[in-house]
Amino acid sequence: MGSFQQLKQLTRGNALFLIIILGIGGSFQNGYHITGLSSPSPYIQRFINSSWYDRYEEPPPPQMVTMIWSLIVSMYAVGGLFGAVSVKLISGRFGRKKAMICNSIISIAAAGVMLASKPAKSYEMIIVARILYGFSAGLGYSTHVMWLGEIAPIKIRGAVTLTSATFASLGKLFGQFFGLSEILGHEDLWNVVLCVPAFFSLVQVLVLPFLPEAPRYLFIEKGDEKACKKALQSLWGQGDYKQEMEEMLAEQAAIDAAPPKTPLQLLRDRTVRWQLLTMSIIYWSNQLSGMSTISTFSFDIFLKAGLPRDKIRYVTLFLGVSEIITSISCGLLMIEHIGRRPLFWGGYGVMGASLVFVTVTLNLKDSSEWVPYITASLIVLFIIFFCGGPGGTTGTLHNELFIQSDRMAAFVLIGSQRWFFFALLGLVFPFLIDALDSYCFVLFACMCLLASLYTFFLLPETKGKTLLEISEEFQSITVCGKSFSDEIKAATRQ
Repeated sequence: MGSFQQLKQLTRGNALFLIIILGIGGSFQNGYHITGLSSPSPYIQRFINSSWYDRYEEPPPPQMVTMIWSLIVSMYAVGGLFGAVSVKLISGRFGRKKAMICNSIISIAAAGVMLASKPAKSYEMIIVARILYGFSAGLGYSTHVMWLGEIAPIKIRGAVTLTSATFASLGKLFGQFFGLSEILGHEDLWNVVLCVPAFFSLVQVLVLPFLPEAPRYLFIEKGDEKACKKALQSLWGQGDYKQEMEEMLAEQAAIDAAPPKTPLQLLRDRTVRWQLLTMSIIYWSNQLSGMSTISTFSFDIFLKAGLPRDKIRYVTLFLGVSEIITSISCGLLMIEHIGRRPLFWGGYGVMGASLVFVTVTLNLKDSSEWVPYITASLIVLFIIFFCGGPGGTTGTLHNELFIQSDRMAAFVLIGSQRWFFFALLGLVFPFLIDALDSYCFVLFACMCLLASLYTFFLLPETKGKTLLEISEEFQSITVCGKSFSDEIKAATRQ
């Protein structure tokens, strides 16, 4: 019944259409570029070899090919890091709508560079295109998640914000689908595969100007109550939206007492220390859980697991289907009923156990012909619990932990951290898997276990609460008999 009510409310105004347009130019792009590189990876590495030979008339050293390939993978995250850092400047100054349009234009420019790289025989142009794609994804992902949180009524805030994870999963599925040999997965078309998202960026550029700006941005940052109410009615249908307006008024009063902060000021603020620590640990855990590594290097991982080369692309396509079904199910059925906290600690727990068994099956791959398929099944289980748990719920939690005056700085800090770890893993993992072989997954399993323990014991439930109520819950967290609120009171008395 709750799922039906959510769908009914989404279709009353333009909200569903806006969510779709935001999705295809936001997290969809990031999801596509994570998996889109997996299928053409052998062709790109051969292109590196041939380009090197054409220039220097000798084959490149094997380590050089690995290094260039690692740069192609990791420079995407370096661009994402710069995009995440710039979100406060661009999205804060120009608004969410203009920021997303600017972001899509950058993505289209990156596609042009990528298309030209092959005829130019330049792997450097691939690196440049990946940096631009990364910048677009870093800016677009943060703005996308922020915008969703600022349009959603409190009763369906979790479901609306979770659509960012659904579109990320859809992007991964499209990346795997277009990489099939029957579609664009040919050696002659590897650069075209990496340019498909530009079409969706173009759609966003053409459509987004006709859709409303984020109501919370209009009311709190622009002070335009009339435009805010008009945007709410455009998005969700006619109504007085008294509850939403009262929440924004309360948040506005809190902001008047504490003006918007810079990232450095937010780091020094004791009142949000638990929120920052929680989001940092969750983002560390998501990046170091192995999910981004499995998505980016799925072809190499399944090849090492012993799956037949001609079947790997279909297995990765199945991974994408599983991911998007789980993400949609989580949004419609679980997050507003089960709550955020159980999805975090339960998801991390099952993910950690799955990776332990993946390590075992990788070491037994030669013992039987069906063992590689058990490995694939365990990775599917890992992905289902990531998408139905931490992966899908993180975006929701991010919008629920910080009030408007803190949110922009928080997105800069947490986004920078997210992309830094993604870049580090992209650069290190090709060497890590050569050095540790299957045992690299034990490191990821340990990270999942630590995250499960943290979210079980210290993460408050945020379902159905206002941003100020959630802030009070975090301040009352007690460790060793002390809480940050006690420290703040003691500091105030002094």
